[in-house]
Amino acid sequence: MKAPFLFSTPRLREFKKEIPMEYYEIGPSPWGEECAQVGEENYSARALAECRAFINQILRHYPAPSKFGTLKPKRFSHDFGRYYEVVACIHEWTQAKAIYDWISKIEGDAKNVLENWDQEALAELGLVENN
Repeated sequence: MKAPFLFSTPRLREFKKEIPMEYYEIGPSPWGEECAQVGEENYSARALAECRAFINQILRHYPAPSKFGTLKPKRFSHDFGRYYEVVACIHEWTQAKAIYDWISKIEGDAKNVLENWDQEALAELGLVENN
């Protein structure tokens, strides 16, 4: 039995073009900090740890408005290898406005808390000494 027209491959590709992207790139780490670089030793492990610490830092200061918007590390391809960044994901399009407003708050960082690692993130990354 042939699939209905809506689900045929050419129609599905056209349909996906009409839908806004389902994620928004935030970045790999606070913008004022050095981050792991593609090609460095243990890049993947370090980059994923930084992404997780950045996600936790963002959520401490800008909690997600609902379960329909989340932050996660995402892998991207590059000429020199794969790299990771934190992305905001939209899981329910009926909640898209609230999620976009949340993303705007993160990007605008009115609280000025995302330029550098906070103390919790530094501890999570093992970058502070315990006295």
